[in-house]
Amino acid sequence: MKREPLVSVIVTTKDEEENVEECLRSVMNQTFKNIELILVDNYSKDRTVEIAKKYADKVYLRGPERSSQRNFGAEISEGEYLLFLDADMILSPSLVEECLRKCEFEGFDALYIPERVVGNGFWIEVRDFERSFYTGTVIDAVRFVRKVVFRRINGFDENLVGPEDWDFDRRVREVAKTEIIDAPLYHNEENFDMRRYLEKKKYYAQWLNSYMEKWGADHSEIIRQLGVWYRSIGVFVENGKWRKLIRYPLLTVAMCYLRFRVGLAYFLTKLDVESKN
Repeated sequence: MKREPLVSVIVTTKDEEENVEECLRSVMNQTFKNIELILVDNYSKDRTVEIAKKYADKVYLRGPERSSQRNFGAEISEGEYLLFLDADMILSPSLVEECLRKCEFEGFDALYIPERVVGNGFWIEVRDFERSFYTGTVIDAVRFVRKVVFRRINGFDENLVGPEDWDFDRRVREVAKTEIIDAPLYHNEENFDMRRYLEKKKYYAQWLNSYMEKWGADHSEIIRQLGVWYRSIGVFVENGKWRKLIRYPLLTVAMCYLRFRVGLAYFLTKLDVESKN
């Protein structure tokens, strides 16, 4: 490259002392070195901030939710590119370098990053299998983006929690050229806990109605993201992906069960929200 643009990596945290160090180390160990590492913490009560100060160039406290933290990190960043991470994510060593190659030499503005779910146990294997179907689809969201694009769409919608990624992604796609890279990031889910996993899904489901109201419940993309057909079947069979289902029948059956539990949790949360209104 003729010059080295600055990349601002923005990590959002809350009580992540068990994960944050490995995440930050993976950023420090990138083959591309012109990186500004920013951590925005939501007033953790553990050692997250203490650990972060060993690695991050800038550490700030900001809430109340992830979308606000990300917008703040972008606002104070100095980089030409932004990469948004959660504390339980670990970058493969050449990830930032590949992102820059795609943008600087091939003219892309925002990038999808393949995500691998890692941890212990059978359900982690199922989660990794499920996640492999989503890369670059409407279930996914860009993580690496030019700052000029971020500013053009006014960043993340702070009225959304959970679906703010989908909302951000579709607004980016309206104005920018996107692509998928090869280098993965690893999402560390450790020991899978079904109850905790479903509680997290139920928490984010509270904002799905707001997301649907913003874009319209009958919008084709909303129907694919939240409708039964695409989420249960379409995303797993399109573009020849059905072959993978046949190749791994046990993982396919387990994934279907997991999707059923998530769908049920969403349905119950929706009923609860509607009853309160």
